[in-house]
Amino acid sequence: MDWRRFLGELQRRNVYRVAVTYAVVSWVLIQIATQVFPFFDVPNWAVRVVVLLLVLGFPVALILAWAFELTPEGIKRTEDVPLHESIRHHTGRKLLAFAAVAAAIAVALFLVQFARRSWTPAQQDSKPAQAIPEKSIAVLPFNNLSGEQENVFFTDGIQDEILTNLAKVADLKVISRTSVMLYKAGTPRNVREIGQRLGVTFLLEGSVQRTRDRVRVTAQLIDARTDEHQWAETYDRGLADIFAIQTEIAQAITRQLAAKLSPREQAAIESSTRDIRAFDLYLRAKELIKTFHDTDDWKETLLQAVRFLDEAISRDPNFALAYCWRTIAHDNLYWNGLDRTPARLDLAQASAEKALALVPDLGEAHLAQALVYYHGKRDYTRAFQELALASRTLPNSAEVSYFAGTIARRQGHWDDSVRNLEKAFELDPLNPRNVNGLSVVYDLLRRYDDEAALFDRAAAANPSTRNYAQLLHAQIELEKGDLKAARSFLNLLPADYDPNGATTWTRISLSLYERDCDAAARVLASWKKEELVGGAGKVVPVSYWQGMIARTSGDRTKAAEAFTGARTAIEAQLAKQPDDPMLLATLGLLDAGLARKDEALREGRRAVALRPLADDAVDGATVLSYLAMIHAWLGDANGALDQLEFLARIPNGLSFGQLKYDPAWDTVRGDRRFTAMVNELQPRPKETR
Repeated sequence: MDWRRFLGELQRRNVYRVAVTYAVVSWVLIQIATQVFPFFDVPNWAVRVVVLLLVLGFPVALILAWAFELTPEGIKRTEDVPLHESIRHHTGRKLLAFAAVAAAIAVALFLVQFARRSWTPAQQDSKPAQAIPEKSIAVLPFNNLSGEQENVFFTDGIQDEILTNLAKVADLKVISRTSVMLYKAGTPRNVREIGQRLGVTFLLEGSVQRTRDRVRVTAQLIDARTDEHQWAETYDRGLADIFAIQTEIAQAITRQLAAKLSPREQAAIESSTRDIRAFDLYLRAKELIKTFHDTDDWKETLLQAVRFLDEAISRDPNFALAYCWRTIAHDNLYWNGLDRTPARLDLAQASAEKALALVPDLGEAHLAQALVYYHGKRDYTRAFQELALASRTLPNSAEVSYFAGTIARRQGHWDDSVRNLEKAFELDPLNPRNVNGLSVVYDLLRRYDDEAALFDRAAAANPSTRNYAQLLHAQIELEKGDLKAARSFLNLLPADYDPNGATTWTRISLSLYERDCDAAARVLASWKKEELVGGAGKVVPVSYWQGMIARTSGDRTKAAEAFTGARTAIEAQLAKQPDDPMLLATLGLLDAGLARKDEALREGRRAVALRPLADDAVDGATVLSYLAMIHAWLGDANGALDQLEFLARIPNGLSFGQLKYDPAWDTVRGDRRFTAMVNELQPRPKETR
């Protein structure tokens, strides 16, 4: 065979050019498929099919290039085309030109990919993904195998006690109760998925069977990475031995995970009562306190918990944990406004002090004491000190980290706040309270990208919160000033999704920002209750919003009528809470809207004096913003701008979206200082760190 002649024929028939062109075009098509298909949720197998078809097509293309030729009359077999009539050299030039274009596209795609690879790690470095610790565990809800359904609380209580005992071991990472309770016993469990979502290496499962004076507890430790059982044990004993069983399980797990257990931790996981009836009452009370938000009558639920704890304490006066939880019950009654009397606060304080008198190092007692100082007395320094003491024996407590973060936020210690709230989220990632707490501090710091990413992560871990995430995305976009994006997120929500009126007031705010007063009025008319959340987070009369809408539309008569009605309602609330700065600030704004200058300024200034920024970095900034708006509504542009320029430089000042679009600031919007301040607040693209 004459190879030189054969190779020359390959060149004459453009087989080389077809091969090069086919290879370049195929590479471009593969890159497009790998980049575009995922965007449209096309499954990965489709990309593999494209690659396979292109590979199989390569020899076919070469055979066709050898056997056929493109002529002005169409495609003909090569043998049928005389050499003097062949236009293969023209076709070859076209193939080369086509290959050059395809190569240019290929180079462009390569540069885009290279840029993305270079950029993405830099973005990720600012928030590195944390590796799952080897010594980490989640205690999933146990199965109730008892015949009586009423023993469900007992089963949940045993699981919670084991979890609590493990959480006292500093060498472990232990996920808190709220997150694990989403994986209720009896529901399908994907071990690997749960481990990834909760950020743990091991899972503890179990069951409890209680019959009269006996109890059987089964526990098994599973490696979430491999779904393999690492340890299992069954305890079949008298009911009075349940306390020893809980301790033994915690100790066994500690050994299995090779965690260090200090003498203090060993003592901390010992039960503080041996009275089974007192323990039963204690478990019932704990369940009521942890779930009272889900009941129809919060006050009665908490009072029932107090009665259970009173009875448990009467049976065992040295039951220190019962005193701790009684403090928490009283604190919730006070903090949630169900019984905001000095007597209720005194009861909370007395229970905490009794627990500390019984066990001075008890972490739960210091946590309870911290709640009294935080919620009842607003003594943030003492509360933080108590939390520091609590953390020594409660190293895995999301509660301790959460309250340390919220107190640091009040004190304006922003780095401490972020660190503690991020730890609370890590220990209890599916707890909406921890998500909200961390999102608030991100929001106050105007870290909107981090806030949005947090809600996306929470929704991915718990799909039931997806609607809430969409709503919060809308509110974030309002703060950033992207009204179109805010509208898009709101449009994704179901028509009936409106938790505590949050969707309603967000839609009203957006409509007012868009100067669509008719739309705002329609949204408000659809709200059938007498009160709605206002701008300061306080519940306000619907007439407050009616006045805001009328004021924006220029209907002064209707605005005055609505503000007068709202003022009457706010005054009635102030009669019960005369030193509430948020109510005073709202009253001052209403008086400004009614042109009652002296009253408005007096009320606004008193609100600031009651909650100075030095004492409360959160509420202090909010009442200052109200005072600024009071000055603006009264025509004092300089007074308003003096406050606003200060607020623009600190966390929790007004957002760009509020200042840019909220009609409440129209009276100062044309001022040069105001324009410069708004431009300075405009969100910038996130910088690569």
